[in-house]
Amino acid sequence: MRLPATPTHRPIYGRRELRRLIEPRTIAIAGISATIGSFGQRTLTNLRHYQGRVFGVNPKYQDIHGISCFPRLTDLPKSPDLVAVAVPREQVEAVLEDCIAAKVGGVIVYASGFAETGRPERIAQQDRLIARARAAGLPLVGPNCIGMINNLSRAGAIFQVNYDNTPHHPNGVGIVSQSGAMGYTMVQASERGAGFSHYFTAGNSGDVDVCDFVSYLVEVPQCRAIVCLFEGLPDGRRLLEAGEKARAAGKPIVAYKMTSGEASAVAAMSHTGNLAGSDAAFAAAFERAGIIEVDDLDIAYETASFLAKTSKPVARGVAAIVTSGGAGVIAAERAERYGVPMPQPGPAAQAVLDARIPEFGAKRNPADITAQVLTDPESFSVCFRAMLEDPAYGAAILPVVAAVPEITPKRHLALAELAKTTEKPICLVWMTGWLEGPGAEIVERDPRLVIFRSMDRCMRTISLWHKWADFIAAPRAEEARLSGASERAEAARLLAAAGETLSEREAKAALAAYGVPVPPERTVQSAVAAAAAADAIGYPVALKVESPDIAHKTEAGAVRLGLRDGAAVARAFGEIMDAAARVPGAPRIDGVSVQRMAPAGIELVIGARVDPQFGPLVVVGSGGILVELLQDSVAALAPIGAAEALGLLRRLKGYRLLTGFRGRPAVALERVAELIARVSEFAADHAQNIAEIDVNPVICDAQGAVAVDALIVRRR
Repeated sequence: MRLPATPTHRPIYGRRELRRLIEPRTIAIAGISATIGSFGQRTLTNLRHYQGRVFGVNPKYQDIHGISCFPRLTDLPKSPDLVAVAVPREQVEAVLEDCIAAKVGGVIVYASGFAETGRPERIAQQDRLIARARAAGLPLVGPNCIGMINNLSRAGAIFQVNYDNTPHHPNGVGIVSQSGAMGYTMVQASERGAGFSHYFTAGNSGDVDVCDFVSYLVEVPQCRAIVCLFEGLPDGRRLLEAGEKARAAGKPIVAYKMTSGEASAVAAMSHTGNLAGSDAAFAAAFERAGIIEVDDLDIAYETASFLAKTSKPVARGVAAIVTSGGAGVIAAERAERYGVPMPQPGPAAQAVLDARIPEFGAKRNPADITAQVLTDPESFSVCFRAMLEDPAYGAAILPVVAAVPEITPKRHLALAELAKTTEKPICLVWMTGWLEGPGAEIVERDPRLVIFRSMDRCMRTISLWHKWADFIAAPRAEEARLSGASERAEAARLLAAAGETLSEREAKAALAAYGVPVPPERTVQSAVAAAAAADAIGYPVALKVESPDIAHKTEAGAVRLGLRDGAAVARAFGEIMDAAARVPGAPRIDGVSVQRMAPAGIELVIGARVDPQFGPLVVVGSGGILVELLQDSVAALAPIGAAEALGLLRRLKGYRLLTGFRGRPAVALERVAELIARVSEFAADHAQNIAEIDVNPVICDAQGAVAVDALIVRRR
């Protein structure tokens, strides 16, 4: 995997660096007090079931709430593995010095009021805190966080109310969240029978952040899937490193980005900048790392729970066994929406359905065994087993349309026994409005049965499961570069000689150094010279103002297309110069560019920008009005090879236009993909010197592709 060229603050932590912090045998609470409801007192209460030793630290007490208390950390009889710092912000730095002197294994800082305030002195205070901890090799969580839980050992180093009374259901889901409160919504799934292995909050992510927690969980066998909630990252490259580590271990990560917006594109000058905002960058990073992105908090835990209870799919088909024809219709419709196949049963399963389902039922997939199952309960298990054993199916679904105390729990217990005999997931879609009705907790607690709260969630998750399995199975071969050292040197020379914004001629010259095809052109200073240049280049031609200060020439009225003789060219020259002179701000005018008109074809927008978190990003979109009307664009972290570029093209809504839609000739897709790859390499190689690139339009036809216009904005 080729990572973007962005600086890394430090390598991600792993289990070795975080073991004492997360798997402590001794815990100290610095700043514990007798005040009921204080952070220190709540932390001690949440450690009620913890089997390790707990100390208090407060010079006012010798013992408190039933534990020994010492004046300072350095007075403890042994070095604690973990210290929960429950003192006010003003005292945190002094306590940290005691932690360093006592050689503790890790620190959690609850106090708020640091960098999140935006105040320079508070930012500086947090910077000092983190610098001191890192210099001492002391992992620090926070500040401004609620703590963390190792649910395997009941180490609840957290001040959130009521963890000590939460039902203990450790399972294979690890929860990582920047926001403590939002992450705790998933912890409380334990109240309905679900559970988790670990719960980590990062707060301000001064030192230990979500990437480190993900990295740790990848190495923990009891955690089988990770759900990650975050708002943003100071260094996105570390997320890619954690994702690559998870991919190598075959452990899925489900991510929900709590913030959505394109703030990074506010000042963008080009289509590329507006298409490639922060959301596009994160989506590209998730795609590169194989991280499963969900767009709703409600489904994040559910998706992770499914993945924690399953292995890779043994088949793509899904069987649905229903007791309501309507539920079967919904299952088929949602499966089609998400591209989940629902093939018909093979001969063995079909024979069972024919024998056990009444004639007014559906002896197919979805299989409607009808309400007749109430008088023939055995038919449910027989039909379900037959479908589950069919090699065409990799998963089976049962919609629960009604929760009946006398029936539903027995049925689910029977499915739990059946689940022990297969590696195929059994998914119960809880469609009844009795959300915690009889039988729900059986499914939640079972290590193999999976519950979904809607058919949409179920089919979407199965589709994501298939996609993730494809990613894990795909070979990780590197694609060869298309450009070499001489190309990089020539482009660097051209960039260095240009101003802050390159003119179209300068931008195309720099891209042409990387092998990006551009049309023949000449820059002229008079109408006579324009006509002569057109005669030499060959008609028809286009004329455009040459100015580094006019990014959008068409909007300025400084472009003329399809000119077929010298008189038209001379007239267009004057019109363009007049239009350019009317542009506010007295732009610099370097002349007029005379270019050969590209042949008719399909238009694309191709560009790049440097994302502050993930580095260079290449963007591909449908050209013309489609890119704005349909928001038809995709992005990838640069650089990419031609094969990955071809994959981007296939993801466009307008892809069919490229393949010969309604009798039009197909474009040379390999040539187009190569052009995209070359632009991506240019962006990656010169990421320190550019802010954005816009190649718009790129005209594609059966012979290849040509970059008709280009804009490059250098990094300030």
